Formats: sequence, structure tokens, C-alpha cells
Amino acid sequence: MRRKTEGELTPAEIVAELDKYIIGQEKAKRAVAIALRNRYRRKNLPEDLRDEVAPKNIIMIGPTGVGKTEIARRLSHISGAPFIKVEATKYTEVGYVGRDVESMIRDLTNVAVNDVKKEMSEEVEEIAKQRAEEDLLDILLPPISFPRRKPDEPVDSTQVSAEERRKRTREKFREMLRRGEMEDKIVEIEVKQHKTQVLGMFAGMGLEDMDLNLSNVFGNLFPEKKKKKKVTVREARKILEEEEKDKLIDMDKVVKIAIERVEQMGIVFLDEIDKIAQKGSTHGPDVSREGVQRDILPIVEGSTVSTKYGAVRTHHILFIAAGAFHMSKPSDLIPELQGRFPIRVELSSLSTEDLEKILTQPKNALVKQYSALLETEGVKLDFKPEAIREIAEIATFVNSQTENIGARRLHTIMELLLEDISFNAPELKGQTIPITVEYVRDKLKDVLENKDLSKYIL
Repeated sequence: MRRKTEGELTPAEIVAELDKYIIGQEKAKRAVAIALRNRYRRKNLPEDLRDEVAPKNIIMIGPTGVGKTEIARRLSHISGAPFIKVEATKYTEVGYVGRDVESMIRDLTNVAVNDVKKEMSEEVEEIAKQRAEEDLLDILLPPISFPRRKPDEPVDSTQVSAEERRKRTREKFREMLRRGEMEDKIVEIEVKQHKTQVLGMFAGMGLEDMDLNLSNVFGNLFPEKKKKKKVTVREARKILEEEEKDKLIDMDKVVKIAIERVEQMGIVFLDEIDKIAQKGSTHGPDVSREGVQRDILPIVEGSTVSTKYGAVRTHHILFIAAGAFHMSKPSDLIPELQGRFPIRVELSSLSTEDLEKILTQPKNALVKQYSALLETEGVKLDFKPEAIREIAEIATFVNSQTENIGARRLHTIMELLLEDISFNAPELKGQTIPITVEYVRDKLKDVLENKDLSKYIL
């Protein structure tokens, strides 16, 4: 079934897709659904007005583990848009040691190029397989070299018969390859030694964020080399297929499409924005926080960033910022940056009922995940509804007593709960193990009763 593009999805359909993975948080879902739909609306505007319509960037405010990152990630999956999640705390203002803010756009462009290249690889896959098969047959059965014939010299019958025998043998080898009879045979192939392997020595010097394409700059210093390698036919086929795909893909076209996607559809999820919000006067290492905000501002406002693939305009990239804002508030951000995030949505803390639904309802629910994992060992888990409720109540209790980490608490509890079953699964093959309220209480009793221990374990 063909996946709908972002233009074909209505806001209600976008929310319905998000509901499959995220429980609650209706306000945040509606906000991102409208932002995505507005992109489609902008595309249909007259060209002179189109460039004037800026994306309505969003700030999500809420504690950790309530679905902020998941909403943004699923949104990019729904739309097929290039997406990157970055932490605001990774960046420093110009003049300090650390990553500069423009690197987030370079990373986003890399993601888009890889996505487009993957799509084009799928398109040329069949041709690449055919070519790789011919290359493999040439390796298994090298061409026969005959002395060069003069123009007036008659054709040698021995030469003709040898060529005919080679053709027949080649077809037999082809059939054997297709039947998988030669998969473990060792062959010697020539593989490219990528320049990036040679240039790896520069990685620690911060050159990975340079605008220049190092491969081109150092192309003459480090010419592309080939080295011989002994591998099985199975491995050789994969290597040859990848090489043929690289030959068939037009990288200029890939880059052009990727840059257009970044500029028109890109999504940057800027997490921990509250950590760079400056409250009152600061000294020491905090002094660069406002500088980071000022460096982020032109990227969000709309500027041109140089990447190794060319210039990328950020004017229509959608920025979704998120933070807990425990120690600060959105108004602590510099006014100019606040103005670039006009939509603000508050995500609520998760209730016991929410945690209970998270355990069972989403497509990637934890109960489904653990059940599927153990079924690979022939062990069936039978979670009783009251046991699932008990797990949710324990998670709510622990969150209230210690740091509230939202749904992430469920991962810790489930790991501890199923530790013995996971360890002994090979010996429990063929059994169905009921997960009851008594089982949950018994496994978690010692940790819950010891408050000091529960702080470290749960």
C-alpha cells in the first residue's frame, strides 16, 4: 500500500497516525499536524506570496518522557521529511570550543542525501544485480586471451570452439549461482579503498564540520585506490552490487533533490532548549548561553548555510524546540528567539491511565515488544490486565517519589520484572508464563520497600 505524502494527509489523519504511537498530548499533536498541513498549503500559493509565508515554529513544554521527541520523530516519518534531533547544549557560540550551530543544517543535509540515495538505490537494484552477476561470472571464469588476429587472417576454428565452450560453462556457472550452489566459494575481488578511510586522521581536528568537500580537496593527494580481497561469493555479490549501484546513481541529481527537500520539508527537533535559556545574571561556563541563542537565531529566522553539497537556505525549515523548563521559562529566552517560536504547547505529565495505555495500545507497546522478543525463544508471556495496571501504578508511584521521567520509567520496571524470565528463556522453551499482580509485586517488592535502593534501581 502506497504511503500518503504530506500533502495528501489532512490534519485529522496526521493526528490519527500519531495516535498509533503516542498516548494523549492532543494539543501538541494538533499543533504539529497544522504545521505540517501549512506546508502543503504554502506550496499551492502564488509564487510571489509563497516565499513570504514562514513556517510557524513550535516550542513543546513538558517534563521528560511524555512524548515530545516521539511526536517530532513520528511526524517526520509520516511526511517522509528529512529529520534530525539535536540537543541545544551541544552547541557553543563562535569563539568557544564545540560545535557551531550551522552544523545542525549540515547534518540534516547529510540525512537527506542518504535518504534520496537509498531511494534511488532501490530503483536501480535490479539492474545492479544483473551487472553484479556478470562481474561475478567474469571473476569465476576469466575471459580467454587469444593472440591478436590480422585483418586478412582466417578465423581459427580452435579459437571459436574454445569461445563456445567458455560460453556454455559461463551459463552453467550462472545457473549454479542462481541456485545458490557457489555461495561459500572463495573468490578474489578488487574493492575500492575510499578516501574517507585515508582522511579519517583529520576527524578529531574538527574538520568534519568544514564546508569543503575534503574528498575533492585531497583528491590528488590521496587518489582512489583498489585493493585485492578474498571473500566468499555471497560477500562478493553484495560488494559488487553496491559498486554497480554507485555507478548507476546520478549523485548530482541526488544532491539537487536532497537540498530541495531540506529547504522545503526539513524538520529540526531542537531538544533541551531550556538549558540555554538564561535566567538572571550568570558567570563562568554559563556565560555563552545567550551567545548560543544569538547564533541559533539567524538559522531559525532564515539564512544560507554552506555545506559540502552546496548552499542550503533555512527559511522554510520547520524548527520544533522542546524543554522541561523546570528551572526557567520560555520568556527567559532572548526576545528575538521567542518571536521565532510563535506556537507554544504544554505537554501534561502522564497519569496512571496513560501509562497503562502506553504499555498495551501503541503499535510499539512495551508489552508487545517483550512478548515478541521472548516468543523467539518459544516462551509465551500472558500479561493479565490487572498486572498491567499494577505496573502502571508502580511507575506512577516511583515517578512521584523520585525524578519524574515519564514513560521511560516503564522500561526500567519491565526490565527488572522480566529479568529472570529473559535470563532463563532457553530453558523455559514451550512454556506459557502468566504475569499476574502477585508476580509483579513479588519481583518488585524488595526494591519498592527499600526507598534508597529504589532510587538507584528504578
